[in-house]
Amino acid sequence: MHLNTVEGSLVSVVVPAYNESQGIEYAVKQIADILATIDIAWEIIVVDDGSSDQTFQKLQDVSVAEPRIKAISLSRNFGKEGAMLAGLEHANGDVIITIDADLQHPPKLIPDMLEKWRQGTQIVHAVKRTRNKESVFKKATAYGINKMISGVGGININNSSDFKLLDREIVDIIVQQLPEKQRFFRGLTSWLGFSEEYIYFDVDERLDGESKWSFWSLMELSITALTSFTSMPLRIVTFLGVATLILGFFIATDAVWSLINGRAVSGFATTIITLLLIGSFIMISLGVIGEYIAKIYEEVKARPHYLIKASVGIRKKHK
Repeated sequence: MHLNTVEGSLVSVVVPAYNESQGIEYAVKQIADILATIDIAWEIIVVDDGSSDQTFQKLQDVSVAEPRIKAISLSRNFGKEGAMLAGLEHANGDVIITIDADLQHPPKLIPDMLEKWRQGTQIVHAVKRTRNKESVFKKATAYGINKMISGVGGININNSSDFKLLDREIVDIIVQQLPEKQRFFRGLTSWLGFSEEYIYFDVDERLDGESKWSFWSLMELSITALTSFTSMPLRIVTFLGVATLILGFFIATDAVWSLINGRAVSGFATTIITLLLIGSFIMISLGVIGEYIAKIYEEVKARPHYLIKASVGIRKKHK
């Protein structure tokens, strides 16, 4: 196994942030304190994803005191995937770690992740051992979505998070060879197929405030994940068509049999139920097809993943 050398290397920590002004200074300090205990050069790149509060202004102040802490301000909210990509594209490290700004991803795991990288692992996934702090509804929703995507998408994202370590080779592949606009970071890192290991953690309390993820934003991310890694939903359209054909066959057989035996053909209720079932199948089919067409539409527009409004400490994009 190839061993990576920590001495002389640079580790970049990418932190996407959205409206985290209340705790961003403390979060960055916690990460920096952990990095200071490791014998390796480091930088922290915080990407402000179009916050409406003072997140970027506070990062500017922090950067003045510690130049190794850098910040990027996007022109508007492009979503976590866009913010993550902005950080990866501007990270200069030989190894890059992505971590949330709310400290639910414990920074104390960074040394363990780097040790696995030193031993030759190119991707280290931090996996949630428990979700004790989350509501029952959110736990059930996350479990169902993860199982569905892992089952039909051919990738393992069970309890996965965006807390990951990536070797420079992996980041270069994600940035340079995967140009898609609709991204699902957790899925892409699992799809690559390079050497990977897992490290487990318990989700900590949020640093401050409430989660920025709503039910609908989670659903949107789930749809992106499904349409990015599998065409299985499109096959549902075929299954629904076959089910409709079978249903029609039985109804037609019942009608002919009733007519032959001189009985009244099944009446109004049967007709309405049949029409409702067929109509539902058609609408579901159109919805599934529409989601894929929408994703194609987003891809062919070829708009940039993000736009930078301002930055602190960022000299150039990594090539």
